[in-house]
Amino acid sequence: MLQPSRFRMMQADEKPLIVVMGVAGSGKTTIASQLAEKLGIPFVEGDSLHPAANVKKMAAGIPLTDEDRWPWLEAIGERMDVERVTGHGVVVACSALKHAYRDCLRSKVHGKVHFLLLDGSRRLIGERMKKRKGHFMPPALLDSQFATLEKPTSDEHAVILDISHRPAELVEEAAKSITPETAS
Repeated sequence: MLQPSRFRMMQADEKPLIVVMGVAGSGKTTIASQLAEKLGIPFVEGDSLHPAANVKKMAAGIPLTDEDRWPWLEAIGERMDVERVTGHGVVVACSALKHAYRDCLRSKVHGKVHFLLLDGSRRLIGERMKKRKGHFMPPALLDSQFATLEKPTSDEHAVILDISHRPAELVEEAAKSITPETAS
């Protein structure tokens, strides 16, 4: 389920800065919120930091451009750094589809950012998206998400989780990959 991680183990008093990433419908909000609860740190829904124009564009079935995404990514990175400065740590649900987007997030955070990619097939994620109610991201944009996705490279020290597993298993594996106190 997990790919080998090169994460530096955290000191017991450090609070992690985590981005749960992946295409729309991969389970970012579910896994990120449960992981935050397990670790006892705040959860931030990255989508809540989108400018209204981005939400309107996506709801209309129009994929975002890089120019649309930069202010959003900067806002997420800044929020993560606020949580770092206050000593809380944070788990953020954010697509972070491109290496450059992850670099943008890292540039705003003055600490180690851990990335967890929720990885799954187009078919599985498409089925999940069709069942979602009330989300602004339509299933029609899933192909553009997969086209944009650049899976993390070894220099990013990300963990890749297979979303065909149950959420509880994914949360447990994610927690073990981040902190020494939850590792076996």
